Amino acid sequence: MTMSYPEHARAVLVLGLPLIGGHLAQFAVGLSDTVMLGWYSVDALAAVTLAHGAFFAIFMLGSGFALAVMPMVAASDALGDDTGTRRATRMGLWLSVAFAALALALFLWSRTLLEALGQTPEVAENAAAYLRIVGWGLLPALVVMVLKSYLAALEHTRVVLWVTVGGAVLNVLGNYVLIFGHFGAPELGLRGAAIASIVTHALEGVGLGLCAVRLRPGHRLFQRLWRADGAMLARVFRLGLPIGLTTVSEVSLFAASAFFMGWLGTVPLAAHGIVITVASGAFMVHLGLSNAATIRAGNAYGRGDRAHLARGALTVSLLSLGFAVLTSALFLLAPVPVLSLFLDAESPLRDQIIATGTLLLAIAALFQMVDGAQVVGLGLLRGVQDTSVPMVIGVVSYWLVGVPASWALGFAAGYGAAGIWFGLVLGLASAGIVLMLRFWTRGLARTPAAAPA
Repeated sequence: MTMSYPEHARAVLVLGLPLIGGHLAQFAVGLSDTVMLGWYSVDALAAVTLAHGAFFAIFMLGSGFALAVMPMVAASDALGDDTGTRRATRMGLWLSVAFAALALALFLWSRTLLEALGQTPEVAENAAAYLRIVGWGLLPALVVMVLKSYLAALEHTRVVLWVTVGGAVLNVLGNYVLIFGHFGAPELGLRGAAIASIVTHALEGVGLGLCAVRLRPGHRLFQRLWRADGAMLARVFRLGLPIGLTTVSEVSLFAASAFFMGWLGTVPLAAHGIVITVASGAFMVHLGLSNAATIRAGNAYGRGDRAHLARGALTVSLLSLGFAVLTSALFLLAPVPVLSLFLDAESPLRDQIIATGTLLLAIAALFQMVDGAQVVGLGLLRGVQDTSVPMVIGVVSYWLVGVPASWALGFAAGYGAAGIWFGLVLGLASAGIVLMLRFWTRGLARTPAAAPA
């Protein structure tokens, strides 16, 4: 029986709302670092802005293998293939562990790399102090991503939500104790935030692993985990590497903008960090909808149901568009209350940061719609296991359009912080338009036009 559009909307929201909540809770981990370090000092806020950009660029490259698990498990589950589900998830774990081990050197040598990229010695040292510690948390963070993808693809999204919420609460408590030195703990500042993040990721991984065993004991997910599966390892790698490169090209666009802001000084960098954090919070909703799109598209792809796929794709795209309109209105109508949440009222730089941040929030309102379009487009294409061409689209849009435009408008044209952000708009708009065209012209054709279920 063909589902109506309201039925598709309900199905997307039932699946997507817990995923959105989980992403917002995960986002709260970074948010608590930003807010609490902003209260600690403006220098710490500027450094963690830079460090978060660097960490997430590396993290999102490695998370491609975890994200590949989601459509593969969704397609296998639609066919009742428990063996395929287990094999894909295990090899996702293998690849994630290998990536974390290889990437550790980047964190340990981060000060040298940051200084080579033009950051001041003080900012580079503060950011590196955070990265040298938090780099050890990349392994549990990637394991968490694989287990979230596995459970979400099987539609156990509420479990993902509650474990992530628990992790966010734990991270806030850890920050409170370790950044400021409460309850007899040493005052560790940036280093305390990094330690709290590692503990949070580790405990989330344990919690999700226990949930996976309890909810799907028949999958025997962790039994003989050490056994290699070369064929499936290659499949996950071929699907996951383009996902990781696509994702890191987007994340590194924002990381590059943070480096550019660092060249302008502490105030623009701090304002940029706050506005990126706010915009990222809104993006978590689009990301949750994108994940729901991947899962439902993966199921339709596995069943060979093109009509179901097309209706669901249009529904999730409209939901994303509606939310983008609401967030744009908030950014334009209430910038000062939003920005004030991140700043100490007594900070001598508060007024300067709010003035710059208000301008950047107005520009952020411009890219809400295209930002939602590009991530939903990616989610739909991943659902039909189309990742190589989207990778090219992403790299071209973010790095051949967005980064050069940010530099040219910010420095060559002399528009400073506003110019850097207009470059972001151009990169995201390019990706959003082309990815959606790719799905509607090519993505649907990858799924056979079977009778609607």
